[in-house]
Amino acid sequence: MSKTPLRVAVTGAAGQIGYSILPRIASGQAFGPDQPVILQLLELPIDEVQEALKGVAMELDDCAFPLLEDYVLTGDPREAFADADWAILVGAKPRGPGMERADLLKDNGKIFIEQGKAIDEVAASTCRTVVVGNPCNTNCMIAASQASRIPAENFTAMTRLDQNRAQTQLAKKAGVPLTDVENIIIFGNHSPTMFADFTNATIGGKPAAEVIGDDAWLQEEFLPTVGKRGAAIIAARGQSSAASAANAALDHVRSLHTPGDEIHSIAVKSDGSYGFAEGIWASVPVRTTAPGEYEVVREGFEHDAFCQDKLGITNDELVGERDTVAEMLG
Repeated sequence: MSKTPLRVAVTGAAGQIGYSILPRIASGQAFGPDQPVILQLLELPIDEVQEALKGVAMELDDCAFPLLEDYVLTGDPREAFADADWAILVGAKPRGPGMERADLLKDNGKIFIEQGKAIDEVAASTCRTVVVGNPCNTNCMIAASQASRIPAENFTAMTRLDQNRAQTQLAKKAGVPLTDVENIIIFGNHSPTMFADFTNATIGGKPAAEVIGDDAWLQEEFLPTVGKRGAAIIAARGQSSAASAANAALDHVRSLHTPGDEIHSIAVKSDGSYGFAEGIWASVPVRTTAPGEYEVVREGFEHDAFCQDKLGITNDELVGERDTVAEMLG
């Protein structure tokens, strides 16, 4: 007997990240090789953008994915989120030349207020919302603030791209396979202030700092490289991360959908753990306990004065972002 299809809403579906992630969701890489899906794809209600979305759908047809039972193409958030089991919010206004972060937050706030309301009104009561569009932590907080039926715990933001970046940098520095690097967790904001916690990471079962043997590199090269990787990619290719962002979003969803012992990084509503202010969305280590459900891992991650200083910096930025959009939240 075949499974009931999952309804998966994806915003910004005709954009670069959407174009990269949709075939992988449809092929079973997010929810499993026997889980059919219905993709509900949202794009701007502009003729040329909707036409591009039709082109994406044509390609999905041409891939002949057995698990893709149907799709919906729309410019209406309420149609896109109707009965959705998962909502992956990729679409966001990008930061333009000379734009202040505060202006970006406010412009995106309008988008995520509308989408948060629509999700709460029409999505499944168990809907899990994953925010990818930046500034993703605060965009997630904004969307969740509009929900009364769906709990805030169901809204998470993506810091898995930072985790993936950090894991690769440590593996390359140590000259070991990627799988040798474990417990590398991102704390705080998805921004250059985030803290890639190398102090609790392991390489081949040993403390990463011991294996690397170069504290100056870890503190002065590794952390900035991970924190500013997005800007470096824009400088190199002239466009923001797309394939790697889509891959990280897929990892985020798959890890959150698959119960087990894996500890992974996601931004969740803070309860005060690790010194983060309550009510902001901060990245912390979690373990998935049931499909879409998680618990914050509070043991095994001790932080010295250096780490606590880094956690304080990223916490202050998140609090500042919350204050910037406070009037919008009502």
